Amino acid sequence: MTKKRRILTGITTSGIPHLGNLSGAVLPAIKASENKDTSSFLFLADYHSLIKNLDPILTHESSFEVAACWLACGLNPDKVTFYRQSDIPHVFELTWVLSCLSAKGLLNRAHAYKASVSNNELAGSKDLDKGITMGLFNYPVLMAADILMFNANIVPVGQDQKQHIEMTRDIAARFNHHYGDTFTIPEALIDDEKGVLPGLDGQKMSKSYKNVIPVFSDKDSLRKAVMKIKTNSKVPGEPKEIDDSTIFKIYKSFASIEEVNKLAIEYKEGIAWGNAKEILFNKLEDSLANYKSEYTRIVNDRSFVEETLIEGSRKALEISLPLIQKVRKAVGIKGFAKLK
Repeated sequence: MTKKRRILTGITTSGIPHLGNLSGAVLPAIKASENKDTSSFLFLADYHSLIKNLDPILTHESSFEVAACWLACGLNPDKVTFYRQSDIPHVFELTWVLSCLSAKGLLNRAHAYKASVSNNELAGSKDLDKGITMGLFNYPVLMAADILMFNANIVPVGQDQKQHIEMTRDIAARFNHHYGDTFTIPEALIDDEKGVLPGLDGQKMSKSYKNVIPVFSDKDSLRKAVMKIKTNSKVPGEPKEIDDSTIFKIYKSFASIEEVNKLAIEYKEGIAWGNAKEILFNKLEDSLANYKSEYTRIVNDRSFVEETLIEGSRKALEISLPLIQKVRKAVGIKGFAKLK
């Protein structure tokens, strides 16, 4: 019998779920979970959120909202291993072990760290590490532990996260070289068609940039958000490019091929930006309606969400415990004798 390939996906719980989370992680992961040839591991990366957020109330509520989002969008917890990162202590033990094999030079090259250093440099700071925490610097190691803890074969990521998988591969190979074959070398799965969903300002949709469109906002709030999308100065009747249009890119992630082709023609014919935004709003309102209805039901049943995550962590621990025991033995951390 062929062994199922493992797919792992996590979402940082540092804010309300937005369209970028939905199209880039949640919906693809749910679709992948229906594949009988794979085993899906989906988790709430709540400890990752502490890198950017030190508000305990936001951390707690965001974790709940992200969990409810997964379930509202159709995730069947019986078909996957759905868990909270914080419920798996072995991940953090593994993080330390991997840290002891991770070269500082490798972590120096992490995009997030380099960006922070660059910002300090541009600001004229004498201390290029000003405001940079060890959490940010060590983030790639914790992400590697998340992946390697369950020996994931495939990790779906956006193009901007590809480096983290490459670093995970490097760390895993280094451990295997020193201590023997222990970890699966994971592969990144990148959807070049969808890429990174842009936010209101055209940058990557991210809570950090405060440019997100929340998944579960009410109708008026959704319309206001869509109408805030930045566009160029081309007037009605003037042909418009689809490649640099935030409106079109978001629409493409939720519309059918026929609908996308139709809008592309309207762009060539010079559709007014207001009309394009109205088309996007209507598509989002229609596409998100069922998710919103289910989300409203689920958020009023916190016990259901908690019970689901506890059961998921039970399944996850059945895998993480034997692996961390193998890691301990490999590095020489074990008992001195078998006691009677």
